[in-house]
Amino acid sequence: MDVVALGESMVTFLPARPGRLADVPAFHRSIGGAESNVACTLAAAGHTTRWVSRVGADGFGDHLVEAVGAYGVDVSHVRRDPSRPTGVYFRTAGDRAGDTHEVAYYRAGSAASAMSPAGVDLDAVRAGRVLHLSGITAALSPDCLALMRELTAPRPGRPLISFDVNHRPGLWRGRYGPEVLLDLARGADIVFVGEDEAEEAWGVTGGPAAIREALPEPPVLILKKGAAGAVAFCRPSAGDRAAGAARAGADGTPRSPGCDNTPRPAATAPALKVDVVATTGAGDAFAAGFLSATLRGLPLTARLRHGHLMAAATLTTPGDLTSPPPRPLADRLAALDAPAWETLRLGPGWTDADAEAAEEAPTP
Repeated sequence: MDVVALGESMVTFLPARPGRLADVPAFHRSIGGAESNVACTLAAAGHTTRWVSRVGADGFGDHLVEAVGAYGVDVSHVRRDPSRPTGVYFRTAGDRAGDTHEVAYYRAGSAASAMSPAGVDLDAVRAGRVLHLSGITAALSPDCLALMRELTAPRPGRPLISFDVNHRPGLWRGRYGPEVLLDLARGADIVFVGEDEAEEAWGVTGGPAAIREALPEPPVLILKKGAAGAVAFCRPSAGDRAAGAARAGADGTPRSPGCDNTPRPAATAPALKVDVVATTGAGDAFAAGFLSATLRGLPLTARLRHGHLMAAATLTTPGDLTSPPPRPLADRLAALDAPAWETLRLGPGWTDADAEAAEEAPTP
């Protein structure tokens, strides 16, 4: 298994037309979940993936398992809970960042909130080259936080831990707060965090260098700067366990990503110019693109660019999930020189390329 992803997924209801939730007469059913989004995108890109979670013994749980499995994701370790429901949520049609955007979650007491170290098959969770997690899971319940601490704790032979901070302020109400995300991130090998998240969750300001100072432990730290792009900090890992796994190509051979111990970013990649349809799921797609390129042993800058390309595929469609660009097309675009990359513009339908078109990728 290339990647195992653990976390809650919910049935998503997307409005049939724009407007307030109070005014929308009908909704279209879809699926949504940060970790399953990553698993589905990676499976669609040709990787072997598994999603581990817990859903209710209800029709919505059936739909989630079937829909995620249809992407080619292994769902054999998703457990069914006879006494707790599958989470659902409704959202308006607009951009998540808009003032009129509304989201109504119905996830309190959901089946996934009952995940715990004793309630999941830890061997199945640790069976991939990469284990992808997010901070959303830690906020669901004390049992879920205990599971996250178990999975990010140092142990011999653990998979490469990928952790997307995914700070959701509305979830952090109760006996602990988002400061626990910092502790979890410190135990991971690859960490994705936005500058805005670092400020909102931890009060860290001052840009990438200040965030790296607050998070010196992860061998690879990816800082997302929105429209300004992304930067990566990278350092060698003691014992070469984590860094060796991060450098492994498809044949498992370690390859150096050019890491060093300097406080400067090891790689940068400006964001693409994109005709945005909706932003939901773009962060998950970015993580999937970066992990895909990591599994292929590509250089660090190429990993960031593949993250941007996967995100662009999602940004130019209305739902949380979409088909990734064909690999030859993505590789061709990721290899553009700096001026061509910075002037490239992508709009709806740009991923709909057949094999011949992928070999002749559009020039900016």
